[in-house]
Amino acid sequence: MDGPPANDFYSVCHSSFNIPCQANCSHWFCGNCIMLVWHHGSALQPCRCPLCRRQITLLIPGEASLRQRHDPEAAEILEKVETYNRLFGGGTNGLVQRMRDLPFLLRRLLQELLDPRRSLPLVIRARVYIAMFLSAVYIVSPVDIIPEGILGIVGLLDDLLIVLICFLHVAAIYRSVLYFRHGGS
Repeated sequence: MDGPPANDFYSVCHSSFNIPCQANCSHWFCGNCIMLVWHHGSALQPCRCPLCRRQITLLIPGEASLRQRHDPEAAEILEKVETYNRLFGGGTNGLVQRMRDLPFLLRRLLQELLDPRRSLPLVIRARVYIAMFLSAVYIVSPVDIIPEGILGIVGLLDDLLIVLICFLHVAAIYRSVLYFRHGGS
């Protein structure tokens, strides 16, 4: 998404969004407000979403926010967001966090792949397509780690595991793109 839903107001400052940023939990925040939430808590660890209480490990400014970079106030807020991402956006805290971020990252990746105005690097596109292709080949191939013919429905578990691994790999690739695009070094 390029920005928060139209006619939406932020639940903390009860105003319209100023420098909107989307967190890895899919909620939108004013860039300055979420930085205040972070500084109000411990600056040594990522803040928690004021709405769902999940840890925010990545903040992605909306397209409208990035177009305001020439404004000194907006530039300062975006610099703080980039600093936050450098500190906490480099990786996730384990499998549970990766599973929780999966829908957000896959939804954004799909939007970016389908939007002709966006351009993912060719290497990233190739890695995504190869991972999806290889997992599809495994699923339709008769060779399985756990054969369906012998174990029935239980034999589908390896196929589901391969799909999950593929999605986690693709999400990790895209997370690294977002990290480097919005604050990584």
